[in-house]
Parts: sequence; C-alpha cells; structure tokens
Amino acid sequence: MLLPFIVLFFGLIGIAIAIRANTALRHEDRVPMQWSATGQVNWTAPRLVGLTFSPVLTIGVLGLVCFKSLGPTRPGQEHLVVPVMLISGAVLTAVQLLHLWLVFKTLKGTGK
Repeated sequence: MLLPFIVLFFGLIGIAIAIRANTALRHEDRVPMQWSATGQVNWTAPRLVGLTFSPVLTIGVLGLVCFKSLGPTRPGQEHLVVPVMLISGAVLTAVQLLHLWLVFKTLKGTGK
C-alpha cells in the first residue's frame, strides 16, 4: 500500500528540515511560535519543542488520514485518497517552511 510510504516520505522531509533548522538556530534558546497582525511575537517556545512541532503535526495528520482510509470510502471517491495525502503533505511542509522563514526573519531583525 502506498499511503504509509507517503506518511514516511513527508515525515522524513519534515524531520530533515527541523534538523537543519536546529543546526542553524543552535545559539537560540527559544524560537517564536506566533505573531500578531502587527508582526510582534506573541509567544515563544523552547527551540527543540518549536522545531519538532511541525514534523509531529505532519506525521499525525497524515497518519490519521492513512488510518481513516482503511475503512470504506464513499462511492466515486476511492481514487482520491492518494492525491489528498500528497496535497496535504505538501501543504504541511510548506507551512513548516513558512514558519521557519518567519523565525529566521524575526531573529535576524532583532540583531541575533
């Protein structure tokens, strides 16, 4: 079955991105996690927690979709599971990259 490999693929991509970001941010104790509409940081998290959040979320969401797809699907939607998994994985990876872009932009702006 293809679905567990999709979960594994996007999970490993997320983990690799987090490891690379952890290396780049090794001098930071905390990373921003949420920003207000004005661009101010609302709250931060410890670096390891903040960087592992996205890969864990990706694996959890895609794993849940994979588990849910084991049951019967609606007629006519049998072939939509793989495209939905691929699109979801791509979107979750893009959100992780957006978060890291905002983190680096924020930390660069503070002179760190």
